[in-house]
Amino acid sequence: MGEFNEKTTCGTVCLKYLLFTFNCCFWLAGLAVMAVGIWTLALKSDYISLLASGTYLATAYILVVAGVVVMVTGVLGCCATFKERRNLLRLYFILLLIIFLLEIIAGILAYIYYQQLNAELKDNLKDTMTKRYHQPGHEGVTSAVDKLQQEFHCCGSNNSQDWRDSEWIRSGQAGGRVVPDSCCKTVVPGCGQRDHASNIYKVEGGCITKLETFIQEHLRVIGAVGIGIACVQVFGMIFTCCLYKSLKLEHY
Repeated sequence: MGEFNEKTTCGTVCLKYLLFTFNCCFWLAGLAVMAVGIWTLALKSDYISLLASGTYLATAYILVVAGVVVMVTGVLGCCATFKERRNLLRLYFILLLIIFLLEIIAGILAYIYYQQLNAELKDNLKDTMTKRYHQPGHEGVTSAVDKLQQEFHCCGSNNSQDWRDSEWIRSGQAGGRVVPDSCCKTVVPGCGQRDHASNIYKVEGGCITKLETFIQEHLRVIGAVGIGIACVQVFGMIFTCCLYKSLKLEHY
C-alpha cells in the first residue's frame, strides 16, 4: 500500500511540473493570440469599412477575448497546480474548454470567410467605392479607399473606368478629376484629372484582387493561430484530468 502511495505521489509531482510548464507556454500563447487580435483591430482595420460582412472583425474580437481569458486562466492554472485544489482544477478545465471552443470558432469563421471573400468583394466593393467615396458620413470609406489605392498601387474596384460611375465624379465635386488623386503614381493635388497609364496605376484585376489577397493572407494567420493553439490546449486538458484523478487517488 505504501509503495502504491509513493508511486502515486511521484506521478502527481511529475504531472504538477508538466502542467506548470504547460501553463507557462499557455500564458505566452495567450499573449500571442491577443497580440494577433489587437494587430488586426489596430493596424489592419483600415479596410474593414470596405467589407460588407462583419466576420473579419468578429474573428479579431474573438481572438482578443480568448487571449485575455487565456492569460488569466494560465495564472489560475498555476495556482490550481501547486495548491492541489481539485475545485480550482475543475474551474481551470472548464475555462480551457471555453477557450478551446472560442479559438475553434475563430478558426472556423476565418475559414468560412476565406471561402466567401471573393464573392463578397465582387458584389460589394465597387458599389462601396463609387457610392460612398467622398460622401458625407463616409469619411472612413474615403480614407480606406485612398490608402488601398496608394498602398496596393491600384485604381478602382476592377479598373480605373469604375470611377466613371462614382457619385463624387458625377456630382461635379471632383474638380475636373476623372479618378481620385490616390490613383496617381505621384500624388499631387489635381493629379487625378488625367487617367493615362503614365500617370495612374492600371493594374490587371484592380483593387479587388489586391484586397482579396491581403485579407486572405491575414485570415490564414488568424485561422492558423486559433486552431494551432486550440490543439495545444488539448494536452493541457489531458494533463489537468490526469492530475485531478491523481489527487483523487491520493485523497483516498
